[in-house]
Amino acid sequence: MAKYNAEIWEFESEDLGGPAAAVILGLDGGTTSTVCICIPLLDSLPDTIPILARSVAGCSNHNSIGETAARDTLEHVMAETLLKSRSKRSAVRAVCLGVSGVNHPKDQERVLNWLRDIFPSHVKLYVHNDAVAALASGTFGKIRGCVLIAGTGSISYGFTEDGREARAAGAGPVLGDWGSGYGIAARALTGVIRAHDGRGPQTMLTNRILQSLGLSSPDELIGWTYTDPSWARIAALVPEVVSCAEAGDQIANKILEDAVQELSLSVKAVVKRLCLGGADGNGSFPVVMVGGVLEANKKWDIGKEVTDCIQKTYPGACPVIPKVEPAIGAALLAWNCLKKDTVGNCRR
Repeated sequence: MAKYNAEIWEFESEDLGGPAAAVILGLDGGTTSTVCICIPLLDSLPDTIPILARSVAGCSNHNSIGETAARDTLEHVMAETLLKSRSKRSAVRAVCLGVSGVNHPKDQERVLNWLRDIFPSHVKLYVHNDAVAALASGTFGKIRGCVLIAGTGSISYGFTEDGREARAAGAGPVLGDWGSGYGIAARALTGVIRAHDGRGPQTMLTNRILQSLGLSSPDELIGWTYTDPSWARIAALVPEVVSCAEAGDQIANKILEDAVQELSLSVKAVVKRLCLGGADGNGSFPVVMVGGVLEANKKWDIGKEVTDCIQKTYPGACPVIPKVEPAIGAALLAWNCLKKDTVGNCRR
């Protein structure tokens, strides 16, 4: 594989007409989309973070689309962001990536090697799971507390001030992200099939899902599902499940109730392992809540239900709804690391 795609970076040979000021790139890469932002390297951070440029691309999870496609996505979106900001790689001081699928030091090293090929040697490089960027988006770039992501997939991740960390769930749909958007929608599809063949009770989900997909019979769901079993495509059915639950459908309500239990259990597992609540379990710590599954609806507020369930065990858990997106959280994390000059988590 070439060290980097020279064609993508051809714009650097031109006079961009922009300032040569130092910048930071922050990136949030998920199964559904990848967002990259560029911010200036300031001496101090204002309440409102100035965004020089923002770009969006598709999936960058190597477990979902393969290593080559994932690397291409990351390189394209970073190049596009720098072009929009009228900056070149020479102006970059730090790059922080929060990418789903980075679950092991080998994953981290793989992505770091990609970045080393792309950026000059002076650039500080930080690579984490996307949960870290999500946590940083709710803590202004500081890494302490717990984050719960419930979107297409789900994961809980926690950190202590002394550097310990723990995670729960986040192993993908096959290994059980049951509270995720995919998990909720997959159970709904299963419920429709069970109702159709007589193994389960009738459910409003049948008509609602068939109508949303333009299908005439539950038999057609088999072809629809396996023609393109991508996680995000199936997870997109979550609004139909919520609508049926709000209309009183027992099957849909049970699916959401189980999702609440799974999501809260993943947070409580992390909190227990890291003792975030202190010796008595009553200590205060932030729980950053991120992802479309946790957003409130007319009657069903999954995020609130999850919070209530967590606080029954850990009353000091403080839910935080981020005011900035995870890509900005990644950039803030890089800024904090640069200012602290911490080399431990920065690898070249």
